Amino acid sequence: MEFLLAVIDKASYDSYLKIALTVVGIGGFLAATILGSIGWYNSKRPAGWEASDTPGWVPKVGEDGKK
Repeated sequence: MEFLLAVIDKASYDSYLKIALTVVGIGGFLAATILGSIGWYNSKRPAGWEASDTPGWVPKVGEDGKK
């Protein structure tokens, strides 16, 4: 009987661990994408992108963004 309880506990722990790692992975990917986009839009433009406008949703960072 104790063996079955141990197997059930391990199964619920494994599912909890899989869910937690999936949430952390997706959250990390979203954070990296959002922060990378903000950094890229606030950096010097690469060749061919000098005349492009910064989207309105990107916050201004640094000297240019001070009010």
